[in-house]
Amino acid sequence: MTGQKLVYQCLERDDIELIATSLGANRLSKQEGYQYIPLDITNREEVLRIVDQIKPDAIINPAAMTNVDACEKDKETCKKLNIDAVEYLVEAANSCNAHFIHLSTDFIFNGEDGPYAEEDEADPVSYYGWSKLEAERIVREKAKDWAILRTILVVGVVEQKTRSNIILWVKGALEKGEKINVVTDQYRMPTLAEDLATACLLTFDKHAQGVYHISGKDFLSTYEIAERVADYFKLDKSLMNPLTSEALSQPAKRPPVTGFKLEKAYRELNYQPHSFEEILTLIDQQLKEREL
Repeated sequence: MTGQKLVYQCLERDDIELIATSLGANRLSKQEGYQYIPLDITNREEVLRIVDQIKPDAIINPAAMTNVDACEKDKETCKKLNIDAVEYLVEAANSCNAHFIHLSTDFIFNGEDGPYAEEDEADPVSYYGWSKLEAERIVREKAKDWAILRTILVVGVVEQKTRSNIILWVKGALEKGEKINVVTDQYRMPTLAEDLATACLLTFDKHAQGVYHISGKDFLSTYEIAERVADYFKLDKSLMNPLTSEALSQPAKRPPVTGFKLEKAYRELNYQPHSFEEILTLIDQQLKEREL
């Protein structure tokens, strides 16, 4: 999702030459104005060869295995995507002195006392969180020129709707009249994918170094998020069943309260996120445009 938004934001600028990569064929509808190269980031030789061929000024890595329960069940695949691939990308970035911009997550924290500042101590409670923290360690210790952008619960609309998220899931289920279970004891700050892409480009433009927290500005429980989605789209909230994380019994544990302190991103990057109401309005507009 973030990769798609990055492509389209780069295409709005005349000063960026973009090379986009992904596994397999290019799935974007717009394929002009940039170069596309298929790339398996879990293949070290392929990563080193293609980066050496391009010699980029910067590499932005939004790729990851992000399904928390899938990571818990399939640790080997999670490690390949979230740790090994980062090691290869860092090695490749170092070989051509590229600025390496890596995306991480609020799930590196245990969620006992959020919202968190950049320097707060990490203590992941899931394999996914651990894998992302290990990737951060690799970036910090091995990359010559780096920035890490941690984010929270990314939402938005992708082409062909190939990726869902909490907003689209709640909207879709309630429109079909389906009952849904929504946890009441997890708190997040949902992030618009476009805002995260903008933060990546601000980091590139300013050649920023170090760790930055990037999220939306509203601190909400998962249940409040679902309520706001239902209210905005005028859907039946009685279909929502509130329950605790313990009652949901998911394979991977979630940090209860995350959220970020955004002052550093405001100050150093001039990052300006949308409110949750603005996020809903933008997503509504994008969904309507897809239907035209």
